[in-house]
Amino acid sequence: MAQIHPRLVLKDGSAFEGTSFGFKGSVAGEVVFNTGMVGYPESLTDPSYQGQILVLTYPLIGNYGVPAPKTQSGLVANFESERIQIAGLVIADYSTEYSHWSAVKSLGAWLKEEKIPGLAGIDCRAVTKRLREKGVMVGKIITNNKDIPLFDPNRENLVERVSVKEPVVYKSGKRRVALLDCGVKHGIIRNFLDRGVTVVRFPWDYPIFDNGDSFDALVISNGPGDPKMVDRTIRTIKDALQYSLPILGICLGNQLLALAVGAETYKLKYGHRSQNQPAVLVAGTTGATTGGSGPTEAVGRCYITAQNHGYAVSDESLPEGYQVWFRNANDGTNEGIRHRKRPVMSVQFHPEVSPGPMDTGFIFDEFLSYVR
Repeated sequence: MAQIHPRLVLKDGSAFEGTSFGFKGSVAGEVVFNTGMVGYPESLTDPSYQGQILVLTYPLIGNYGVPAPKTQSGLVANFESERIQIAGLVIADYSTEYSHWSAVKSLGAWLKEEKIPGLAGIDCRAVTKRLREKGVMVGKIITNNKDIPLFDPNRENLVERVSVKEPVVYKSGKRRVALLDCGVKHGIIRNFLDRGVTVVRFPWDYPIFDNGDSFDALVISNGPGDPKMVDRTIRTIKDALQYSLPILGICLGNQLLALAVGAETYKLKYGHRSQNQPAVLVAGTTGATTGGSGPTEAVGRCYITAQNHGYAVSDESLPEGYQVWFRNANDGTNEGIRHRKRPVMSVQFHPEVSPGPMDTGFIFDEFLSYVR
C-alpha cells in the first residue's frame, strides 16, 4: 500500500500536504475558514463549528497555549462549551512552545486529549482563496495513512448533537429567561447572569409551554448547520410569538426566528467567521411600543462584531411588520431583524463575543429593557 502523507483534501480534488499534530486520525467535514488573529480556545469550543474542519488564516497558532478550564456558575468560564467542537484543525505554523501565565498545556496536547486531528504547514492562504472563489466545500484531513470518504455534516441535524438533553437552571435574579439551546456559547449565558437574570436552558426540542414552566422572555441561541433542519425549535418560536413574549435570537437564532415568522434563509458562499465583521445599524432601537428603555444607538453606526455562520436571512422575504435591523458592511447580507412594534428581535452576529470586540453588548441591555 502506498504511503499517504498527511494532507487536507477538498471535494474539488485539490490537496494540501502538511504535518500532523494533535490526534493521529482521519476526519471528514465541511471546510471553513476563520480570519481572526487570536481566540483559538474559544473558537475551537464554539458549538457552531460542530462537523466542520476549521482553517485559521492567521499564521501563528498555539503560541499562548491552552488554559485550564475554570468553572463559574456551573459554566466553563474561559471556553465556550465543555469540549472541542470542531472536527479538525488546519493551520500554517504551529508553535510547539507556548508562553502565557494561564496556559497549562499545548494546543497539540489538547487536540490529542480530545481526539481532534490537526494539520500544520499548510498554505492556508491558498486554501482560503479557493474557498472564497468556489465556496465552502466538504473535505477531509488524512493522517495515519488512513483514507476515508467525504461527508457533508449539513445533511444532519447538528443541533441535536450539541444541545443539552435536560433543562438546566442558572440562578442569578428574579427575571427568568428561557433559552432554547441550539448549541449555545457559554458567553451568552454569562451575559445574562452578569445582568442579574436567571437562565433556564432548555434542549432544542423541549416543549417549553407544555409543562407549566414560568419565564419572562425567550432567547434562541447560536448553533451549527442548516436552520431548516431545526423544525421543532421553529415550532416552539411560533408558539412563543402567540404568547407575546419578548424574544431575542442570536446567530442561528436569527435564522430560526426568521423562518418562524415566514421568511426564508439561504446558504452563503463561504460564510462569515471571524472577530472583525462590520455590521451597520440600519433601523433604530426605539421602535417597539412596549415600554422598553434600552440604550439608543445611532442609525448608520458601524460595529465590529464576532461572527460564525454559514447561512443568512433573505431580506426580501421578511413579512409585514418586520424590518432589517443590521446589515453587513462588506457584502450587504442580513445581520439582524426586529419587529416594528413588538419586542421581538435577533442578530446574526455574537454580542457576547468570546472572542472579539465588545461593541454590541448593548444588545442584551436593549432586549432586557422589555423584560419585566
